[in-house]
Amino acid sequence: MVGIIKANVEHSELIAELAQQTFSESHGHSASKSDINNFILKTYNTEAIRKEFENNQVAYHLIYHNEILAGFSKIELECPNINIGDKNITKLDRIYLLKAFHGKQLGLKLLDFNIALSQQHQQNGIWLVVWTENNKAVDFYKRMGFKIAGAYDFQISETHSNPNHIMYLEYK
Repeated sequence: MVGIIKANVEHSELIAELAQQTFSESHGHSASKSDINNFILKTYNTEAIRKEFENNQVAYHLIYHNEILAGFSKIELECPNINIGDKNITKLDRIYLLKAFHGKQLGLKLLDFNIALSQQHQQNGIWLVVWTENNKAVDFYKRMGFKIAGAYDFQISETHSNPNHIMYLEYK
């Protein structure tokens, strides 16, 4: 059984712990261990997550599989991108699933949930940034109808960045 709940500021520590683990699992090999660890500690700490809840355009959701926390998502409504001409669009900032839950269609459920939420807020589309070497994710988003709309260098440290695609799904 799958359940999705809206997270609140009280979930900040849980989200930070989950983000640290999932980012390490999916991107830990993309830079030096030191760069990855520093990025994780700076970006995915409880205080940084707590601060994001101050933005009323940001929404975090937790996904459970058989009552076990499997991952989370973060979207930001009304988040334009210079590579996309449409207005009133949503940024899918994160869909992170623990590796143990890959292959259970949870990413699809979380994506569908966030698309529906975005549409409920009269958004015209949803965009995201995905590492170009994450072929599994890039292929998944293409199957879902996303198109590559631009490029972005994801800064891991002062000396290391990873090339990313900006992908966009326009609602019909």
